[in-house]
Amino acid sequence: MQAPLNIKIRNEGLPFIAIFAVVTLLLFAIAQPLGWLGVALTVWCTCFFRDPDRITPLDGGLVISPADGVIQQVTEAPPPSELGMAETPLKRVSVFMNVFDCHVNRMPLDAEIVASAYRPGKFVNASFDKASIDNERRALRIRTPDGKELAVVQIAGLVARRILSWALEGQSMRAGERFGMIRFGSRVDVYLPPGARVLVVPGQRAVAGETVLARLDSDRLDRMGEAR
Repeated sequence: MQAPLNIKIRNEGLPFIAIFAVVTLLLFAIAQPLGWLGVALTVWCTCFFRDPDRITPLDGGLVISPADGVIQQVTEAPPPSELGMAETPLKRVSVFMNVFDCHVNRMPLDAEIVASAYRPGKFVNASFDKASIDNERRALRIRTPDGKELAVVQIAGLVARRILSWALEGQSMRAGERFGMIRFGSRVDVYLPPGARVLVVPGQRAVAGETVLARLDSDRLDRMGEAR
């Protein structure tokens, strides 16, 4: 389906858009001001499920952001235990998506899906650090052609109630390809392999499929930044 201005809309959003539209008609029948509020919410719902094309850098040494949003945190933490990776802490870059961001998630680099694991959990605010441990999540263990392993974790947020993942174990995907989405506010964590250099800083905005989060095999320090 194509929306005005050639903005693609995910089919997963069509039932929600239809519900919002029907409610809007009912609100107009009750009172016109309420109807216009319904129009605004229907437009928001339509925009939420937008799926624009992105221009992905073609470089096997780059790790591209899997999500639109703000770099919430750059820290070190062990990857999710359900993926069967070593418990050694890895650099973790967290991207927080609010309800106005595009929620389609993309592969950070060319890789094979080694493992996919779902874990139920809570729905605390995804901007909290404990969300990585406590919240509902879908985790992917991915391996690059030269054997480096990363983890990409979709985390449900305060109002998110559905994590969608289209990636299958054993599937090979290219950087920037769509692998899933999370409905209505959430976060995506990327666990980097040893030796990776982080190129973003907390507070910076990221664009899924375009913004470079890190470079593999770099002997330079992680990038620093400050508000100006």
